[in-house]
Amino acid sequence: MSSAGRSISGVAFRAPAQLRTARVPRSQRSYGWASTVPWRQLRATVVTETYPPELNGAAMTVGRLTEALVERGHHVELVRPRQAGEGSASNDRGVSLRLVTGLPIPLYRALRFGPPRTSMFLRAWAFDRPDLVHVATEGPLGASALRAARRCGIPVSTSFHTNFHRYLRHYGLAWLGYPATWYLRRFHNRAACTFVPTRQAREELRAQGFRNLVLLGRGVDVSRFSPARRSAALRRSWGASESDPVLLYVGRLAPEKNLPLAVDAFRAARASHPGARFVLVGDGPLERELRRAHPEFVFAGRRCAEDLAAHYASADVFVFPSLTETFGNVTLEAMASGLAVLAFADAAAGELIHHEQNGLLVPRGDPARFVDEARRVVQEPGLVAHMRLNAADTAATRSWEAVGDEFENVLMDLANEPSRWR
Repeated sequence: MSSAGRSISGVAFRAPAQLRTARVPRSQRSYGWASTVPWRQLRATVVTETYPPELNGAAMTVGRLTEALVERGHHVELVRPRQAGEGSASNDRGVSLRLVTGLPIPLYRALRFGPPRTSMFLRAWAFDRPDLVHVATEGPLGASALRAARRCGIPVSTSFHTNFHRYLRHYGLAWLGYPATWYLRRFHNRAACTFVPTRQAREELRAQGFRNLVLLGRGVDVSRFSPARRSAALRRSWGASESDPVLLYVGRLAPEKNLPLAVDAFRAARASHPGARFVLVGDGPLERELRRAHPEFVFAGRRCAEDLAAHYASADVFVFPSLTETFGNVTLEAMASGLAVLAFADAAAGELIHHEQNGLLVPRGDPARFVDEARRVVQEPGLVAHMRLNAADTAATRSWEAVGDEFENVLMDLANEPSRWR
């Protein structure tokens, strides 16, 4: 696939050759965090253990934020593990890429982590010191970058992407929840600031002793995810007419996604409307079991780019029972595609959905209500049509452009006046 066609969880990742120029002359820019600080080119090092073309929310977000810095005129060195089948490092027109050894993550063998590289960072930064370091993931590679940056006196920011303490209970490792929270708190509190995606996440982490939390939302590419992608032919391939309700799930087919509840919800919906269809997009460790138990479901596998966008737009209701999300980019992608979203009042859904206006919001810890609402969406097509229109309008206000501006503003302030963040 050409660089122009790369996709991160279905969101287009523009190659550096196609990056836009700044919208406002640099000399005229002002910043919400430090309006008196003049613009200057930053030399930033971004350290992450997941990155496009890996398909997950953290990879997509790190890719977007890295792109935002480059397209705004900053120089970025990207340090990450070598992905499966990847060759040597290169300079990709604005992003200097440094690859380290990649090892498979035990619970997610499709993804890789990097071993500690403290000495490598210390040697590199002794001769070529960046203005700041952004550590996007909390693995061994990120921890060593944080340690080295502190030794060198370089300002550091981090991002909180994954609720590991919630994930562990779904893999029989709930006893690790407390030490995992202790590690994450210690990790992020050593940084000048930590970006979090929702107000809910910020308040929960504050209550657990996390400090210096900065709210940084997520965006969606509405030119990619749009109701205009709806395909009657695709619906026919699912065995659905235009009047048959199609429920959709997009994400990993994994224990932490609470998929048994999605199955129960669809069964209730089909009992009320026999023509209802359930389409699952994604793969994961539960796929074989689900295929064997539910041959009536449509398993679309992993999809990306326009193909993924068409799958979203060709459904009617997005069913998302997960309670382990930090944000849940798929919620915003579904809304941009004109779907009514059925989800718990958690993560992105808790901030974006207004009950019965642009989706259906269920209190956390009430699976029976979730099933009832799934039954309702096939019984009240007029309500679903109303919510679908409003969902697309809501998503249209969430641009990656604004998120990139906010990210740049904070990093600019951090690099220019690090004492304010101590």
